[in-house]
Amino acid sequence: MFEIRIKEVQLPNGETIAYREREGGDRKVLLIHGNMTSSKHWDLVYENMAPEFKIYAIDLRGFGNSSYQQPIQTIKDFADDVKLFVDEIGLEDFSIIGWSTGGAVAMQFVADYPGYCNKLILLGSVSTRGYPFYGKTSNNQDTHRVQSYKEIKDDLTLIIPVQTAYDRGDTEFLSWIWSTVIYTKNQPKPELYNQYLQDMLTQRNLAEVYFALNTFNISHHHNGLIEGNGKVDQIHVPVLVLRGDRDLVISADMKNEVMEDFGAKARFVELKDCGHSPLVDDLDQLLTVITKFLIEEVEK
Repeated sequence: MFEIRIKEVQLPNGETIAYREREGGDRKVLLIHGNMTSSKHWDLVYENMAPEFKIYAIDLRGFGNSSYQQPIQTIKDFADDVKLFVDEIGLEDFSIIGWSTGGAVAMQFVADYPGYCNKLILLGSVSTRGYPFYGKTSNNQDTHRVQSYKEIKDDLTLIIPVQTAYDRGDTEFLSWIWSTVIYTKNQPKPELYNQYLQDMLTQRNLAEVYFALNTFNISHHHNGLIEGNGKVDQIHVPVLVLRGDRDLVISADMKNEVMEDFGAKARFVELKDCGHSPLVDDLDQLLTVITKFLIEEVEK
């Protein structure tokens, strides 16, 4: 078993960032989790990746054991925290794996701060054009793309039910959501599943994250809400895009947007018989694809 150390670091902006550090070799990898999760949800990866990788898994602001002194408004707020974090611990020349919302954070970081990341893996990532949040009718049909934070915060179909579950510690409701949408093939072992559910209760920024995803757009396209800022052009590292063929969270259209916006800089690998959590659905397949990409030499 690898030794996993849980650490904290104080950022110059007043936030405290918690992270897990796994011993390993010279190849450094930073893991950035998604919504409703934290570094804890990466455990199957950092416990099983080859020993040549030294792994850091961060808790984003407002998740896990990290602080939430100042509410986030944009994905860039998370990316700026990552910049301060890597500077504080002296982390350079590393690869990033961003899962779901973590993919947006990773893309923003790499675009804004060149020279740190050497390879980027987007695992079930939101699009370069964001993740749309739609207002719903009483029968759960989409009506319009939400524009304001207040409208998201007051949403009765997703935000209020999940936030209420957080407030009440209702892990049964959270389990129902994840078993319906995420763990549609395999489920974690009961003890581990319970740990994941307890970890979900640490999130303090649910509505803010959905608002930030709704307004994220680094493409050259209008996403139905805002015009893209074109920052995808500032990403100059090899990019691997991964999506499970049964993913109910990230659509094939979102993956296609990512591939279109990155062009020749990115390659796509479909994870067979996997949903939004390939870590649980097929860990061996996931690690094989990730490892191959991370160890191959970049073509000159």
